[in-house]
Parts: sequence; structure tokens; C-alpha cells
Amino acid sequence: MAQPAYVQGTLDTLLSADGSVDPAALSLSDTTFVVLDLETTGGAADGAGITEIGAVKVRGGEELGKFQTLVNPGERLPPFITVLTGITEAMLAPAPPIEAVLPSLLEFLRGSVLVAHNAPYDVGFLKAACARHGYPWPQPRVLDTAAVARRALTRDEVPNRKLGTLAQFFRSPVQPNHRALDDARATVDVLHGLIERLGSYRVHTLGDAIEFAKAVTPTQRRQRHLADGLPHVPGVYVFRAADDRPLYVGTSKDIATRVRSYFTASEKRARISEMLGAATRVEAVECAHSLEAEVRELRLIAAHSPPYNRRSKYPDRVVWLKLTAEAYPRLSVVRALADDDAAYLGPFSSRKTAELAAAGVYDAVPLRQCSHKLSVRTPTPACALAELGRCSAPCEHKITPEAYEVTAALPFRTAIHGDPEQVVHALMERIEALSDKQRYEEAAVLRSRLIALLRATVRMQRLSALTRLAEIVAARRDGNGGWEICVVRHGRLAGAATSPPREHPRPTLDAVRLTAETVLPGRGPIPAASAEETERILAWLERPDTRLVETSGDWVSPVRGAARFTTLLNRAEAAASGKDSAVRSSVTDRSDDARSLRL
Repeated sequence: MAQPAYVQGTLDTLLSADGSVDPAALSLSDTTFVVLDLETTGGAADGAGITEIGAVKVRGGEELGKFQTLVNPGERLPPFITVLTGITEAMLAPAPPIEAVLPSLLEFLRGSVLVAHNAPYDVGFLKAACARHGYPWPQPRVLDTAAVARRALTRDEVPNRKLGTLAQFFRSPVQPNHRALDDARATVDVLHGLIERLGSYRVHTLGDAIEFAKAVTPTQRRQRHLADGLPHVPGVYVFRAADDRPLYVGTSKDIATRVRSYFTASEKRARISEMLGAATRVEAVECAHSLEAEVRELRLIAAHSPPYNRRSKYPDRVVWLKLTAEAYPRLSVVRALADDDAAYLGPFSSRKTAELAAAGVYDAVPLRQCSHKLSVRTPTPACALAELGRCSAPCEHKITPEAYEVTAALPFRTAIHGDPEQVVHALMERIEALSDKQRYEEAAVLRSRLIALLRATVRMQRLSALTRLAEIVAARRDGNGGWEICVVRHGRLAGAATSPPREHPRPTLDAVRLTAETVLPGRGPIPAASAEETERILAWLERPDTRLVETSGDWVSPVRGAARFTTLLNRAEAAASGKDSAVRSSVTDRSDDARSLRL
């Protein structure tokens, strides 16, 4: 029978079953601890080698039970272990093997917090034994007294964190002697002494103690009081400086739990550590549900530009790709929509992305790339692109404005507002041609242009479909018997609420509609909110469990719109994100690979 694989874990992986700390953990005085110590042959944790087990169960300073047994390790006992512990091979010969001891030991541990001095060592041997003999490890929470002592006691108090040193410091009547039960009892006294010390660090619960044992910084420990008193509700939290400036804005389904996580060992970001040092208070903004919290976070970040937020700080810094309104239109990157008859594609988060999409358009249709304003009466000299056949030379009047509109401008207009097939097909043909010639690097460049163009087109059509509606009212179950309700007007969250459980949601829905923000229509795909806000709303509305209650009109997209190329876009993006060595086999290796990207 094959033995289950075993891998020694780190202390962090031993702390709990899922690596998280329950904020509602019992107080330390109400927690049941099993303080355990093992004696071993001194070898590696391979499922054998345990010679003695001692454990004491305590709660509130009272001993509830004890467990002690010698264990036959199934291997020779090194002489130095006999000298160290006093355990001989004659003592171990009649002892039960570890597989016979494990069931009763695991039952003794059930429902308790496992405590050990240098816990990874003892827990590692037990986990390896369970894995070797087919017993599931119960995943108890583990508290390491050595780790707690390293953070609760200074070098001036104790020169080291050995069990004997700590037992003497806390005046334990039992001194460690390398016998399991005596060492476990000494560890009990050390645990009680440390629990008394932890009170001065505002550590009163099991979860606090486990987090305290981790490698948190002095700043995190000093500032953890900022998380006191925060509500366990969805919303936005704002870390503020002494002058009340917002330093960092975040959102969570549970504000208190999320803010507490900033003061644990799981938070390792250097910039957040710096922010915690400058923060003096945390402000909580309660929200009706998670969607409102996400939207309020975006708006607060946009309004205050907190120095420690990296994303969503400047939602207004977008650019658009404009097809100019003139006799021979051209593409131009602009920062705002004008009140004219031009066609716009966007918004783009950067000029570089917009120019990449424009390059894709130039590869697909013969739009002129010069920036001159051309006259329909006076010709001007042509550039090199005309000589290369990349431009129809409208500057020399070799094409009429009407023909230019049909061959160059109309495909772009159709692509952004309707069906982009002509543009996509032209780019795919060029990718295939380059692939057939094994010009893979050039094909990859075209692929990146296709991605930028198609992503912007799909995004704009999805945004426009929602923002053209004056109002949408939607609701979804909140998991507690109530309904999360939102009122969206022209793509902007105008109102949000949650109806109480076991009550009809209509009164709440009517009330939130009457008090919702008035939103006026505007131009473009994002007339009343940032693109990121509208996309968050779209994601919420498109969830399978969301119900559309009322709409002011039809929420529709073009039948043969850009959305039908979503599969192509996803596959191209997946290929582009791979390593260079994988690019050829995924998209541009052969012409049949390129053709496979079509729908």
C-alpha cells in the first residue's frame, strides 16, 4: 500500500485549517488548550521516530486531563537520546507503535487548540505520522509558545526562549527534563505566564494570540488599536492622517475584519506599512451592499487621490480615438469628447493603448495617417505611404471623398457602433499571411493591435448599451433573506438599499427610487460616471442571480456587434500573455493556428 505524501509545513500553514483567523474567537480564558510535547529519536519527521508523547488539557487555568505514553519508534534508539532523556530501548520494547497511539491522541486533541514549544517540530512529527498511517490530520489551530515569547518578552528579561529558561522566568514548579509529560506541564505554566503578559498588548482572544505570534512589525502592533470599534458591515474604510487627509481607501464586505487584517503578518506590503505608521484613525462608511461599497470606493479615490492607492486614482485621465469630421477623415487621439459629428472609440486608459488600436485600424483599412487638413480643391504632395500602396492618396485627389468614406471611414464607423467583422477579418488575413511566411514576431505585433482594437470596441458597445438607458432597477438576494437593490441611471449608481428579511422588497425599492440621485443624459458611452464604475455595475447586473425589476427602455446590443468576437479576444489575450516560446504554438506558429482564432 502506497504511503500518502507528506510535506513539512511552515508555521503559518499550521496556524489554522484555512490560514485565517476567526475574529469571533473565544477569549483566551475560555479556550481549551492541549499542551503537547514529544520525545523523538532525533531524526527527520518521516512518520516514525516518536518515542514518547505527553499532553495536558487545560482551560481557564484548570487542568482537565492528561495524556502520556511511551511509543515504540520501530527503529534503534541513538545512545545520545538515552543520555539526554533517560529513555532506553528496554523501556520502548513493550510500548505500542505510533499507529496504535494516534486514534486516542487525536480524540484527546479534538475541539482544542494545540500548544507546543517550537510547535512546527512537534506538529510536523504528528502530521507525518498521520499521513504515513492513513489518519486525516484534524487541522487544529496551533499556538507556539516560543513564537509568542519572542514577541512578548525582551532580551533584558530572558537571554533566550528555551523552555527551561522560560519555565524558570515564570517560576514553574516543574522544570523541563526532556520527558514529554513534565515538559508539557512546564509549557502549561509558560503558556499561562504568557497569557498574562499578552493582556498588556491588548491581546485577549485566541485569534489575537495567534496573530501576535506571527512576524508582525512594531508599527502594526502599535497601531492595531485603529481597528477597534469598526462595524462588521459592508462598506468603505478610509485611513486618515493627523491632518485628516485620506491616506488609503479600501472596501470590504466586512469592514472590521478587513481593517484588522492590515495589522497581521499576512500584510507584507512595504507601502502599507509606511501608511500605517502615518495613520491616526480609520473612518468607516457603511453601505447597503457590496456594489455600493465598490462604487463609493472608486468615487472617494477619484475625489481625494490618496497617496497610498495605486489604482483608480485618476479616472478622468482617459483618451479617445477620434475619426475627424472632414472631407477626408483621419484618426486623432484626443482627451475629451467634443460636441461634433465625429466618431469616437474609447475610453482608453493611456495614449499608448489608443495609438496601438489606431495602428490596428491602419493595418485593416486605408485611412490616411497624415495629420494635414486636406482641401477638396487644392491637392498636396503625397507621402511615402502612398508610394507603398498603404494610402489611397486623398491628398492628391486620387480618390473622391465619397469613395474614401466607403473604403476607409465607413468600416471604422461600423466597427465601433455595429459589426467589426470587416476590420477583424482584414487583420486576421494579415496575421495568417505573416504566419505562413514564418514572420512570427510581426504577426505577434499585429495580434497586439487586434487585441487593443477589439477590446476597446467590445468595451464601448457594452458601456453604451447600459448608459443610454435613463433608468434600470435591479435586485438580487443578499443571502440573509433580504434583497440588495440598486437604481442605475445612465450607467451611474443613483441609489442603493437592502430590504429587510421576511419583508416584501417593494416598499424599500420604491423608497430608494424616490430618493435616488438625479442623473442627466450626456454624450458618449460614459456620460455620467467613470468607465470603471459603470463596468462594476455591469458585472453586478450580469450576474445570474440578479433580477431586472424595471427598465426605462430596451437594454440591447447590436446583433452582430463586437461581443460576438469575445472568444477570439480571450484566446488572443491568452496567447499574448504566454511566454515567447509559447507564442508560435498558440497563435502565430502556423497559418492554421491563426485561422483557429476565428469564430
